[in-house]
Amino acid sequence: MDLAPYASRPETSRGRLHAEPAAPTRSPYQRDRDRVIHSSAFRKLQYKTQVFVNHEGDFFRTRLTHSIEVAQIARSLARSLDANEDLAEALALAHDLGHPPFGHSGEDALNEGMRPFQGFDHNAQALRMVTLLESRYAAFDGLNLAWETLEGIAKHNGPLHRPPPYIAEYNAIYPLELGSHAGFEAQIAALSDDIAYHSHDLDDGLRAALFTIDDVAHLPVIGEALRAARQSSLDVPPPRLRHEMIRRVINAFATDCLEETGRRLAALAPATADDIRRAKRDMVAFSGKFAEANRAVKEFLHARMYRHWRVNRMSAKAKRVTGDLFRILSQDPSLLPDEWRGRAGAGDQARIARTVTDYIAGMTDRFALDEHRRLTDLSIPG
Repeated sequence: MDLAPYASRPETSRGRLHAEPAAPTRSPYQRDRDRVIHSSAFRKLQYKTQVFVNHEGDFFRTRLTHSIEVAQIARSLARSLDANEDLAEALALAHDLGHPPFGHSGEDALNEGMRPFQGFDHNAQALRMVTLLESRYAAFDGLNLAWETLEGIAKHNGPLHRPPPYIAEYNAIYPLELGSHAGFEAQIAALSDDIAYHSHDLDDGLRAALFTIDDVAHLPVIGEALRAARQSSLDVPPPRLRHEMIRRVINAFATDCLEETGRRLAALAPATADDIRRAKRDMVAFSGKFAEANRAVKEFLHARMYRHWRVNRMSAKAKRVTGDLFRILSQDPSLLPDEWRGRAGAGDQARIARTVTDYIAGMTDRFALDEHRRLTDLSIPG
């Protein structure tokens, strides 16, 4: 398919930090997508919390299924907008690689532990994963992804005027133009993230009975989708009604994104990918009505799902487990496995804390629980 003038083109890619011969059968962005999929960090997303801890049920989303859903939406939007589908997909699949076990509870615990050492940021950790911690190649650390992929990971949430420490450090080595907007495909991946997590968190929340389908009837866009789903069949059973509503929600937000993005592109008339980066506002966006609906859904989910007492109980336990791991291992790095103990060194508390954080951030929910038991329960062998 023909790419738009403002799309990222393989032949004009800014390349990689470490030069590599071109792949005979894949574009640079296809290669990046494949490297992400084959990384250990990506595989571990299967057992990392989205909202519900992995053992709470087989049907709830994990970070892996979330990333796949984001990639599906991103690829569809990219195709409709004549953008580079492969880059959008690679960015969607990579965007959550830095999340620790137990979702935001784990992140909060690590951020508290790392507060004396400039904190913890899952977006910076994702860049750290793909540029340093993945050890798969003889010639370099990380995955050696293309500049456009690294830029999109670093600027997943927009321009960075005060970047987290690791992103600032990496930017000094390989400048990613942190103060500008992200490329077009990165913006597509970021908005696809919003569309995906709203729809599947509503689905998971309903499935878990944290709220009822009537509780969401007042929400903008969601209520309209629910009414249309009910009109599709007078006797549709509740599970099918939920699915009928959710697919309409995804379609409504995606359609609005395409329409609003089309209007913004027409107004800017970008001739190059860098015109998107230099624009005064994001090019991939919702209209005013849908941006407000997006905020309303976030507020509803925060109040009725993420702060539900059942979720709070599991989150509190998860935060305690993560905090215990950080404290125990930071105080006595000799308890770390050999490879990690070597990275931690001796005497430099900042280096020890950073190494412990990297070790914990790479854990799955299941491994973190097992490691916690090994370190705190005398009846379990180390």
